[in-house]
Amino acid sequence: MAGVLCLDDFESQARKRLPRAIFGYISGAAETNASLQLNRDSFRDYAFVPNALVDVSKRSQEVTLFGKTYAAPIGMAPMGLSALFAYRGDLVLAQAAARAGIPMIMSGSSLIRLEEVAQASKDAWFQAYLPGDPSQISALIARVALAGFETLVVTVDTPVQANRENNVRSGFSTPLRPTLRLAWDGLTHARWLCGTFLRTLARHGMPHFENNYATRGAPILSPNVLRDFSDRGHLTWDHLREIRRMWRGALVIKGILNKDDAVTACRAGVDGIIVSNHGGRQLDGSVAPLRVLPSIVDAARDIPVMIDSGVRRGTDVLKAIGLGARMAFVGRPFAYAAAVAGEPGAAHGIKLLQDEILRDMGLLGIHSLSQMGPERLVPARPLPASHL
Repeated sequence: MAGVLCLDDFESQARKRLPRAIFGYISGAAETNASLQLNRDSFRDYAFVPNALVDVSKRSQEVTLFGKTYAAPIGMAPMGLSALFAYRGDLVLAQAAARAGIPMIMSGSSLIRLEEVAQASKDAWFQAYLPGDPSQISALIARVALAGFETLVVTVDTPVQANRENNVRSGFSTPLRPTLRLAWDGLTHARWLCGTFLRTLARHGMPHFENNYATRGAPILSPNVLRDFSDRGHLTWDHLREIRRMWRGALVIKGILNKDDAVTACRAGVDGIIVSNHGGRQLDGSVAPLRVLPSIVDAARDIPVMIDSGVRRGTDVLKAIGLGARMAFVGRPFAYAAAVAGEPGAAHGIKLLQDEILRDMGLLGIHSLSQMGPERLVPARPLPASHL
């Protein structure tokens, strides 16, 4: 990892290590990838206004959220199928995050039982895709609580399946279908084949979708089994209110992009909001979270607001904090890091980002995150009037 100087450097290495279909699943977004690009562009729209000759010798990037103090204002966004691109991927990411003192959100579309991750990391959060049937929702919530998770993240931007054309082009599907192309892809990526897939089969058997429901789901590789994509189109705010009645821990809603929904979420009793467009993987052309972040922070009032989608650098994190976010979550780069070098890779990625934040704070002339306000940002280029 000597040549990995920033999070983006992991991507080229992961491309070499992973089969085309697996890499395509991580890197791709929906349709034309418009939202994926808009997410990155949004951070370039703001420039910093630093202060000079300030004592920054004692800087701290600690942040307190839901009664816990974290070492940095960053976390790992939920990443489905982590155990497919890194051996025991969910555990690797959870343990790296725990050792670094930051939160990791375990995806509901994961291949390792949530109970194992909860046992390995008491600070991990669990992200749920709500099943379509109310009885299945209550069973899943009860299972998450019994496992010991203290923070539940409910993702609400997936009422129907997205159009993932990139997955089709790269040969990815869930479950994966055995084909000559897939077999060749595995054989030509021996480190992944032996170090991740065959090692998993030998030690743990065929991976299954373990956490979409209270019971086990489909295997990850099958010629004829179909994954159960329950229709969520009928789910409403009433379902979230019912979850609030069932769940005693911190409740976070993820996938909010407009201030009216933020107000409704707060009235429903959520403890936190993650402004997100799912990394551009759902509605192509949806607004970048950073652009609507200030209006949602204003609407949420005292409820902490977080962000994901497009965060890659320490400067990105500080811009988000300047616009009102309490924490910024990172997805794809940590997936690449784990794919390249397992837990050491994820740990290296975390340290890179922490070092950037601390360095950037010094260059900005601030010694705590509370000093990073909107007055330290100006438009880097003309913005629409609604964003000024």
